[in-house]
Amino acid sequence: MNTPRVKEILSWYGSDNPGTLTNLAKLLNHGKLAGTGRLVILPVDQGFEHGPARSFAMNPPGYDPHYHYQLAIESGCNAYAAPLGFLEAGARDFAGEIPLILKINNHDVLLDEKDPLSAVTSDVDDALRLGCAAIGFTIYPGSAARVTMYQQLRAASELAKKNGLAVVVWSYPRGSSLSKAGETAMDVCGYAAHIAAELGAHIIKVKLPSDHLEQDAAKKVYEQEKVPITTLADRVKNVVQCCFNGRRILIFSGGPTSSDETVYSEVTAIRQGGGFGSIIGRNSFQRKKEKSLEFLAKIISIYGS
Repeated sequence: MNTPRVKEILSWYGSDNPGTLTNLAKLLNHGKLAGTGRLVILPVDQGFEHGPARSFAMNPPGYDPHYHYQLAIESGCNAYAAPLGFLEAGARDFAGEIPLILKINNHDVLLDEKDPLSAVTSDVDDALRLGCAAIGFTIYPGSAARVTMYQQLRAASELAKKNGLAVVVWSYPRGSSLSKAGETAMDVCGYAAHIAAELGAHIIKVKLPSDHLEQDAAKKVYEQEKVPITTLADRVKNVVQCCFNGRRILIFSGGPTSSDETVYSEVTAIRQGGGFGSIIGRNSFQRKKEKSLEFLAKIISIYGS
């Protein structure tokens, strides 16, 4: 049975069919945070995105796709997200044990383009065959190739929704026109989140924003309107506002490996700022399993408190 909070969240998606709402509810009603309206998701697309050695050599069991299914299930995550191969390798063995998100486009770093364009590596039919609750798709606002990605996302999103799947969008600003600091600038992160919402995402994933303001025009508005961005909780609140004033589920990337206390502090700020949760990969699976389970349990407890 859906809790009042889950019912409230589902009410924000009035154009979606019952099948899509059912799958969105599956994500919200699974794991240790079930019914709270908050999410902790384990994503393991880093092998494709960064390379296997950079992703798994520090914890070799991570080379095995089954390891990540087990970690997501045992830790009580809401869902497990990965590209086609990793999901196929364990979908039968772990069928029905955790909601799955198929990451249908991916980008490798063998050629690290300044203006990246992810390749479409699977499709909605694969997601349906594997019993997924959602598809995942990355866009790079700011990239010269962004228009192609927006068009690909719209086509995949339309098909996914017709077939009752939810849509999760990784919205990562990147491109030759952005500075490195600009990729996580307050104004740019908010803009990227809003673009994902406008493109029809049910769940939006962005990186945590810094207090840097990249665009001169946006900087004037932030300063003129005295928009609070001093603390991380303030900045999270602003990105939540950019997602239709909080009427779209917004979760934040765990980013590169950090100290435990740094991550816990960030999670606390996400909660205080009204964020819906975290999608944490490398900080989770790049440590021994026992430590991973302790780490994820702490994060889940912060969101659940």
